[in-house]
Order: sequence, then structure tokens, then C-alpha cells
Amino acid sequence: MADPRAVSGATTDARQHHDPGIRGFASDNYAGAHPEVLAALALANGGHQVAYGEDDYTAHLQRVFRSHFGQRAEAFPVFNGTGANVVALQAVTDRWGAVVAAETAHINVDECGAPERVGGLKLLTVPTEDGKLTPELIDRQAWGWDDEHRAMPQVVSITQSTELGTVYTPDEIRAICDHAHERGMVVHLDGSRIANAAATLDVPMRAFTNAVGVDILSYGGTKNGAVFGEAVVVLNPDRVRAMKHLRKLSMQLASKMRFVSVQLEALLAKDLWLRNARHANTMAQRLAAGVRQIDGVQILYPVQSNAVFARLPHDVSERLQKRYRFYFWDEQAGDVRWMCAFDTREEDVDGFLAALREELRAG
Repeated sequence: MADPRAVSGATTDARQHHDPGIRGFASDNYAGAHPEVLAALALANGGHQVAYGEDDYTAHLQRVFRSHFGQRAEAFPVFNGTGANVVALQAVTDRWGAVVAAETAHINVDECGAPERVGGLKLLTVPTEDGKLTPELIDRQAWGWDDEHRAMPQVVSITQSTELGTVYTPDEIRAICDHAHERGMVVHLDGSRIANAAATLDVPMRAFTNAVGVDILSYGGTKNGAVFGEAVVVLNPDRVRAMKHLRKLSMQLASKMRFVSVQLEALLAKDLWLRNARHANTMAQRLAAGVRQIDGVQILYPVQSNAVFARLPHDVSERLQKRYRFYFWDEQAGDVRWMCAFDTREEDVDGFLAALREELRAG
């Protein structure tokens, strides 16, 4: 039988598509998968397993998540972060419900209106200085429950770590949860970079989730070294309903779910999730320390995870982007975002800093 690769012209040589040695600072989504995750995928590939989440890997994943988030936790693997957020928020709202969130929240800025158009939710946003909500900020939108002309505030959604790279302390999240629960509201945590927050705080993830009152969270695996795959983690089942149906309705039910579950298991069963996050955070600190030594560049927010936000001349950024990939955060103001990943190397950071100095000198 002819080799199908010869017939189709397909190749397994990645070097014909990209240079594996290239690193950038655009997003931790740019990184590949961690070798231990790829090894786990290969091990899960043998034979047949029951589809749609009835497989052994997804069953074992429940025990893994409970070791991190308590015995009431139940994990529902999904394809991606937007899907996790939309499913989670639908599970804790009525059709007339609204979600209070920071203006910078991913659900508001980067999900193409999916929570509102797909989930049927109203987002009530609040401007913040550092991406973090407080009880006082929540109250700017948490009102009017009996006003039939206004969407009913039912959920507070926070992000850990935030879209600006800052991190809530456990006490800050406890205050938010207590405040929300007193008003009959549920607390959702977008944890696309939850591992980076735990690494910064040096506490278990439960310390700022189920232990302080978070009801449901979106757990991020992709940015932490998975190929793809996140999970909705129900922490308080008393506040959640119809998760299985909502996941399917939202097109987030994987038929071969074992390949999502085994990746999350590879990250969480031991300490890979934490090693990856600590390394990414360390590289961000190395980058920030170097930037602070360079005149003409201003760091905008505390560097508390794997993100560095900076302001520099627009033309310098445009030239630098030709050498390293990264994104403008606010192009008009000259603000940029530099992200580090689990595979960012010291030499990558040092090379980027050298290029930044050169472009600044070039005017």
C-alpha cells in the first residue's frame, strides 16, 4: 500500500512550516504544548474509550480536580475559554439575568459578544484602575433587582489573574464573594491564567476559590501548556443547574473527551501546572526588571503574573514588532502587552531587551 503522505504531499517535518526556535511575547497561546502533555495524549490514544465524557480519563479527572478544589467540585471539560465562560455564566443566570464585570474583562472585550449573543446575558461593566473589582465597584451596577426595565444583576465575574496581569489576594476575593452572596448573587471566576495567580500568591488554588466562596470557575489549560482544552468547574452545586445540557447546547461537548481530560490530568495530577506557571512568571519578572533599566519605557501595572504592560513610543513598537511578535493594548496611547509562557527562555528575554534598546536608540 502506498504511503498516504507520499500521495497527498503531507509532511510531519514542522520545519517546513515554522522555525521551532522562534519565541515571541504576543501571547502564551503562541506557545506549543508541554512535552509531558503530549506524552499523556499519546498514552491515551490506544484502543477505544466511551465517547462524550463517559471515558476513564474524564472519570479520573474528577478526582484530580477535587484534590485541588474540594470534594464538591465537579469538572466539565470544554474546548476553549470562551466556551467555558459562556457555559458557566449560563448555568448561574436566568434569561433576564446580568453579569457584573470589570470593563477590561475578557468576557466583555475579547469574546466577540459571545456571552451576550450566545449566552443571552447582559454584561454590566465597571471601569477599574487595575483590572480588579471591589465591593464598592460592584455596587455601581448591582442594583435594581425589582426593576423589570433593567436586566437583573445575578452574577459577579472576576478574572484571576486579571486581564492587566494583576492578582487578587484571597482576602480580596473573599470580600467580593461575601458582598455578592449578601445580595443573592453568584460569583464566577475566569481562571484562564489561574495557575499564574496561584504561583504568584504561593498558595493552593482552593485558597482563593472554593475556600473563600467562589461558586463556579472557568479553568484554563491552554495557556498553561495544553494543546487545547479548558473546564467549567462547579464548586457550589447548589447554585448551578443543567450543566450537561448547557455544555451540549453551547457546542462544547467533545465526543473524544478523553483527549481534553488527559491533558488537564497531566497538568494537575502532579505539579506540572505550577512549574509551568512559576517559570512564566519568573520570565515576566526578568523582563520587567530589564525594562525598568531602560529610559523611555514605562511599566503601567504591577507585574504579578506572566504579563508586562508598558508604554513606549509608537514608532519604536512598530519597528520592534518586526523582530518580535507582540500586541498593542491601546495603540493610541502607545501601550503594549508582553506575555511570557512556560517555554520562554532567559535568552529570549535578554534578546528582546537588547532589541528594545536598539530600537529606542534608533529613534
